[in-house]
Amino acid sequence: MKKVLASLSCFMLVFSLLIPAATAKTTPKEFHQPDPQSEKAQNGMIKRIIGQMTDREKIGQLVMPSTFDDGTGMPNEFTKRAIQEYKAGSVIVYGKRTADHQAAYNNQLQEWAEETEKGIPLIISADLEYGASQRVPEDATTFPRQMGIGATNSIENAELVSRITGKEARAMGFNWNYSPVADVNTNPENPVIGVRSFGEDTDLVAKMTAAQVIGNQKEGVMASAKHFPGHGDTSVDSHYGIARVSYERETLEEIHLPPFQAAIDAGTDSIMTAHVIVDAIDPELPATLSKKVLTGLLREDMGFDGLIVTDAMSMKAIDDHWGAGNAAVLAINAGADIIMATGNQADQIETFEALYDAYQTGEITKKRVHESLERILTKKFKYNLFDERTVNPEEALDITHTPAHKQAASNIAINSMTLLKNEGVLPFDNQSEETTLVAGTRYIEQIAEKVEEKSNGEVMSWVGSSANPDAAQIQEAVTLAEEADRIIVPTYSASVLPEGQADLVKALYDTGKPVAVVSLGLPYDIKEFPGVDAYLASYALDRWGTANPTAWTGAVAVIFGENPGGKLPVNIEGLYPMGAGLSYE
Repeated sequence: MKKVLASLSCFMLVFSLLIPAATAKTTPKEFHQPDPQSEKAQNGMIKRIIGQMTDREKIGQLVMPSTFDDGTGMPNEFTKRAIQEYKAGSVIVYGKRTADHQAAYNNQLQEWAEETEKGIPLIISADLEYGASQRVPEDATTFPRQMGIGATNSIENAELVSRITGKEARAMGFNWNYSPVADVNTNPENPVIGVRSFGEDTDLVAKMTAAQVIGNQKEGVMASAKHFPGHGDTSVDSHYGIARVSYERETLEEIHLPPFQAAIDAGTDSIMTAHVIVDAIDPELPATLSKKVLTGLLREDMGFDGLIVTDAMSMKAIDDHWGAGNAAVLAINAGADIIMATGNQADQIETFEALYDAYQTGEITKKRVHESLERILTKKFKYNLFDERTVNPEEALDITHTPAHKQAASNIAINSMTLLKNEGVLPFDNQSEETTLVAGTRYIEQIAEKVEEKSNGEVMSWVGSSANPDAAQIQEAVTLAEEADRIIVPTYSASVLPEGQADLVKALYDTGKPVAVVSLGLPYDIKEFPGVDAYLASYALDRWGTANPTAWTGAVAVIFGENPGGKLPVNIEGLYPMGAGLSYE
């Protein structure tokens, strides 16, 4: 452990028997929780470290800036400044890289932290909701979205997904995964959660949440149940505005809080806040800024003593109304431990300076800061960051390429596919030389390639030029369908299905050719065309529409004969209840 104050050297000599010196580019070891004796030693060490920290170092530990790249795919000088001058204690990483590149990137961040006076390691975080491929799509494993995992109704699948994700993430130098999503998606038109939720049944979401907490943390990656106290019944996307929920406290306690309590009971080391106003608790402030929510409800009522991290503070729900600096001060005083400072460089500096100034004036007290510091440093010791702060890029590549990981993802994807309707159309005969048309608006050519792998006949594709095709475009697809013997229509909605996509399905169905519809996003699309021949829910795409080849490959496999295993984890009002799902057997 490099550059810890000289006054601690004697203690460090003894403590080194428990926590070896940091090494560069080490191969990840099997993660083990520290034993009680080690924890006792750590507690003493933590108090000594805090006692020797400057005010700037203390405040820096409470801030998690997003990183910026230098044009070559590595972190830039501003990010170095955030770590070395402003003493950031953690970072959140965005962007897409290869596994070895990501490992080198994260190593650079840790090396900059090690060069500071205290040498305290960073916590390096990312959103890896559906696998480490969310940052490393070329190498890491992609799983179905959470609603797909919910459709398998398997705790074992939920834990396996998070264990593989955790293993791959840790190999690349990530220590913190902002997952699982613990929101109960009770609003079918929720514009931000949707398939990111395990479903709309509280018990299902709770057990899946607990399993994923356990899986991540078994592999040495801190889990983070989000978005507290629930984002599943909102009608506003908090990336763009303030969301508000007006249900009674009884609804909050019976439907939305149990998954978070399950996460706490499972030992989650962190919880992420929601930029949502919960009228039943605090009608004035969003949860992120509310002491009633974070301290009163989460800490005192629910007994959580892990890390509370805010959601991204650059989201308009916060930034447009409070600004980066003021919001950061409010959040820390509300009970948050770490501010996710994802704004531009000016906003990040404003966050550091506002917190520092508030600490100097007493607006944020020493007691409040030290509470958070103890939690943060405890997690850094628990996850062996002083010991294993860097990783081996070649090892990262090997681990993310593990064949068993890819096979597990494929199996889970097929098991998640939910066949809600089948009028004798599916499965398509994969030995037939019939011509198949794949028509839709998102990832059609990629899906058609998978169809070509399964079909002996010709495969044609039609791609709409927008998410909401007009009558002229639809007629193009209908004309092309005259040459086809069977049709696959992938639809996509993140909230409400565009009218043009519904019209496309109806027009192709009216050709009299067998039509199989695959919903790529939310499963509710069938409400717009209940008479279609066959309907398969794949839960592949979230509200950003990010590619998920594992899920659509699973959908094509089911269309051509693999047995679908999924059961609907939501209700489709008036058509299909929760638990619906057909099979070929």
